[in-house]
Amino acid sequence: MQKVPPQELMLENQLCFTIYACSREFTKLYQPHLDKIGLTYSQYLVMIVLWEKGQCTVKEIGEALFLDSGTLTPLLKRLQAAGLILRERSAQDERKVLISLTDKGWELQNEAVCIPGRMAEGAKLTAEEFVGFLGQFKELLSRIHEANSNPNKCD
Repeated sequence: MQKVPPQELMLENQLCFTIYACSREFTKLYQPHLDKIGLTYSQYLVMIVLWEKGQCTVKEIGEALFLDSGTLTPLLKRLQAAGLILRERSAQDERKVLISLTDKGWELQNEAVCIPGRMAEGAKLTAEEFVGFLGQFKELLSRIHEANSNPNKCD
C-alpha cells in the first residue's frame, strides 16, 4: 500500500522547486537568442554586469551574481579567449583582478539589447506583469539571501 505524503512534502507545494523549474525554462527560452551572439546564459549575466558597471573586480562580479570565484574564473577565461573582456591585476592591489570590456565586448551589447524584450514576449508577460514579478522576486531574493546570511537551525 502506497502512503500519501503530507501536503508539505508534495512536489507541487515546493516553492523552491517551482522557482528552480521556472529558472530552467527561462534559460531554455534564452538559449536561441544567446546562441546567436555566442554566449552561454552565465556569460550573458557577466556581460550584463560589465555593460552596467564598465569595470569590476572578480569579487564584485561574484557578489552581483551570487557566484564564487571558482565558478567565475573559468567563465571569465572563456570570455577573454573570445576577445570580449580583459583580465588584469590591479596596479594598486595585485590580489585583485580587474575585468573590463574590450571594444568587441562593448559592441556585443548592441546585439544583446533586444533579448530582455524577447524574453518578456516569449513568457507572454505584459509590461505590468514583468515589473510586478521582477519586484516580487527581488524581494524574495533579498529575504532568502538575508536568511542564508543569518541561518536558523531546525530544532
